[in-house]
Amino acid sequence: MKILSVGQLWDGGTCRMRMRALQDLGHEIIPLDTSPPRVERKWKRVLPRLLNKLGYPPDLAGTNARICEIAEREQPDVLWIDKGLTIKPTTLLYIKKMCLSTMIVSYSPDDMAQPHNHSHAYLRAIPLYDVHFTTKTYNIEELSALRARRVIFVGNAYDPHTHRPLLVSERDRILLGGMVGFIGAFEKDRAQQMLALTQAGISVRIWGWGDWSRWRGKHSNLEVENQPLWGDEYARAICSFDINLGFLRKMNRDRQTTRSVEIPACGGFMLAERTDEHLDLFEEGREAEFFGSTGELIEKVRFYLKHEDLRKKIAQAGRERCLRSRYDYSSRMRWMLEQVASLYSA
Repeated sequence: MKILSVGQLWDGGTCRMRMRALQDLGHEIIPLDTSPPRVERKWKRVLPRLLNKLGYPPDLAGTNARICEIAEREQPDVLWIDKGLTIKPTTLLYIKKMCLSTMIVSYSPDDMAQPHNHSHAYLRAIPLYDVHFTTKTYNIEELSALRARRVIFVGNAYDPHTHRPLLVSERDRILLGGMVGFIGAFEKDRAQQMLALTQAGISVRIWGWGDWSRWRGKHSNLEVENQPLWGDEYARAICSFDINLGFLRKMNRDRQTTRSVEIPACGGFMLAERTDEHLDLFEEGREAEFFGSTGELIEKVRFYLKHEDLRKKIAQAGRERCLRSRYDYSSRMRWMLEQVASLYSA
């Protein structure tokens, strides 16, 4: 297929990983990066941030005009839009008029029914997409209620180019890892649970963004780096921790996240929150471990820190499950394109 792939294609982002998976599958890809241009002066960044919060993110990259221009010229089989918050309904209507055989696809790894994840342009454009792919099971009914034509659930995925076992040195462990670690955005619930671990005498290291800086100095066992990790550094950090914590984002109503498969794909030991979707992905106690309360979290961390052989056995089994069940992006993307192809004959 000829696919116009639209999204924020910065290195280390999952949108770029999905585009690379399409390339690995042999499709002809036309990339269109929606990342806004870098603005050096702080005052020039204030208005876009305010508009984002109000649900009117500005199209600073000129994406709408570029989609129309490229699509009309190239006549792609698929217009793949990754979390199209700035894509206007008029743009999709133009594509439907000028590119009669082009299927318009929406994909998002986020909870698109939540106000902090969607935009007014996205909400108005929902009925114009031929199909929406979501990693949130509850979004199926919610997007359908917003007049989506078709909504299909797909599980989260990992990028085999990035998320793979890496040999780590003692220096890597000092710089990136430790006994127990978490890599991700700030959320109060997860911060409180990690603070409880430190109060139980367990050292915890946090990499991420958001308000983590406010938690520096909360406890001597808590090490807050307050910066994100991407790409090989992210994978190397996972491989440098004895235990990788898999917290879910409550504001997104998560039952699984990309982290849920990225950690096992790296060969890391994962201790994540217990949900029905996590239990579908991995067998508890054999391919990953799960907890349902702060007390159980502390108990399992203490147990697995003392049982290195069992920890490594479970981590290896989790990696094998990722391979066997084909949780990689290429397999997920192949399946989604099969669903899109079936719409041509529907």
